[in-house]
Amino acid sequence: MKKILILTASIGALGAAAPSFGTDLAEQPAKVKAVPLPAAAPIIDWSGYYIGVNGGWGTSRNCWDFNGVTPEGCHNSTGGTIGGQIGYRWQIFNMVYGIEGQGNWADFNGSNVSTAFPADTVGTTTDAFGLLTGHIGYAFNAVLLYGKGGAAVTSNIYHVSSVATGAEIGKNDDVRWGGVLGAGAEVSLTPNWSAGVEYNHLFMQRSNISFPAALGADRVHQDVDLITARLNYKFGSPFAK
Repeated sequence: MKKILILTASIGALGAAAPSFGTDLAEQPAKVKAVPLPAAAPIIDWSGYYIGVNGGWGTSRNCWDFNGVTPEGCHNSTGGTIGGQIGYRWQIFNMVYGIEGQGNWADFNGSNVSTAFPADTVGTTTDAFGLLTGHIGYAFNAVLLYGKGGAAVTSNIYHVSSVATGAEIGKNDDVRWGGVLGAGAEVSLTPNWSAGVEYNHLFMQRSNISFPAALGADRVHQDVDLITARLNYKFGSPFAK
């Protein structure tokens, strides 16, 4: 009888402890595998040498003054341009600094009937230009916004023609120097390739252009506006900060 009572008491105690034990098991935290952190996006470094091509549109505003005194009117010489650039950039945190040389072929043509000599047409052709500029910009990782400024040079041909026949009666050319201010935006396509768009305004010095004695000379003022698309290749092994 005693053994039966002990067995019964033991079973009862075991039954009473079972819910508590089950509760303890239920409260054990489940082991969940940690979710991997997303990989950080690569940081684009704009530093390095680069070379590229560009092309677009330009207009040259030319105003002629006969013998530097009598206005003959103004005209816009417009057309296409294509060329190349080479430069170097270095990046310090988000600031990007650089220097660049650019050379372009151009086909900007325009003319007007002289207001001083209505029998004549005066015209200007800009067939090439070059830029040597310093750059300063701010990088939003893969996007670079920048301003630029420096020296500019243009190659020009000036001609005087008969309104009645169209025959050329005078021609001369010159190379003139001036300054340039511009701005652009560039997007990194790969660690080495980038593409962008750029605007430049050229402030060119006035130039005295001599023609045959019968035509005298003209003082010509010139400004140039350029809009170009650009594609650059940066040298060196791809790398991120």
